Amino acid sequence: MNRRTAIRRLATFFLTTASLADAQQTGKIPRIGVLVSLSRSTAAQRVETLKNGLRELGYVEGKNLIIEYRYAEGKPDTLPALVNELIALKVDLIVTDTTNAVQAAKNATTTIPVVFTTANDPVGDGQVSSLARPGGNLTGFTILALDLNGKRLELLKEAFPKVTRVLFLTRVDSAIGEQRFKEAEKAAKALKLRLRALRMKGADDLEGAFEEAKRAGVQAVIGHPSTFLGTNRDRIIKLAAKHRLPAIYPSTQYTEAGGLMSYGPDVLDNWRRAATYVDKILKGDKAGELPVQQPMKFAFVINLKTANALNLTIPQWTLMKADKVIR
Repeated sequence: MNRRTAIRRLATFFLTTASLADAQQTGKIPRIGVLVSLSRSTAAQRVETLKNGLRELGYVEGKNLIIEYRYAEGKPDTLPALVNELIALKVDLIVTDTTNAVQAAKNATTTIPVVFTTANDPVGDGQVSSLARPGGNLTGFTILALDLNGKRLELLKEAFPKVTRVLFLTRVDSAIGEQRFKEAEKAAKALKLRLRALRMKGADDLEGAFEEAKRAGVQAVIGHPSTFLGTNRDRIIKLAAKHRLPAIYPSTQYTEAGGLMSYGPDVLDNWRRAATYVDKILKGDKAGELPVQQPMKFAFVINLKTANALNLTIPQWTLMKADKVIR
């Protein structure tokens, strides 16, 4: 690159930055905040899917849209401060993901619209009044987390009929966590399965928790969708393999990373669809009048490579049910 080209590019950069700043001050370019519970690397595909959805609707970051990103890196206690940072930047709207992040946003503002992408149970958790008319300043998309644990246990039992004791993989250290466990326990009893909760202070306790569960006779694992599970995805998959425990996870990202089985909604599709709500709200619709939507796409995925590595046999009838088999 010669000196003249370098100067020209530098001048273009400063002019573009200045014009964006001026436009923002006059209200011409909307500014949105993206608040993510996971790490930047873990959530990269989800955030990129949102941006792709926005591009399809005519929004180009840095041109007619400014996006401010905040990542909690799997630390829920940082979420309130991150929300306040976005509010201080005067964002026009916040896109966020999990139950903890949604609650942090709800606690921080009653005026800035919030679009969530992967809420567990927004009505049950008191975040919206109803799915049809959420009211307030929140709306978005759910992942039916509570309804699908029964289906995951059913698939796990079908694939491994001798299993009777299952480790429920989420942090059961709060009122919400206890509630999730009790609801999953009801589904387990109907299948004559006994659930064991994983209680620990943090990720450093994972290995010890797996060893303790194995000693207690646990024969399989079910992963409940949570920030903790997503943040420690690769570590958990390796521990399940180390202890030769068949496991079923809440989304395809886990089987693609080496997990044995997964069943759940297409999380990326939720992030893509969230772009439509961002567009509607920026054009004047009220968040509280947009219905909370449920997932449209579900997938049952089996990683046969992992099954072979663990010397596990998946019945043919279970393989036939899979939407995708990773060989």
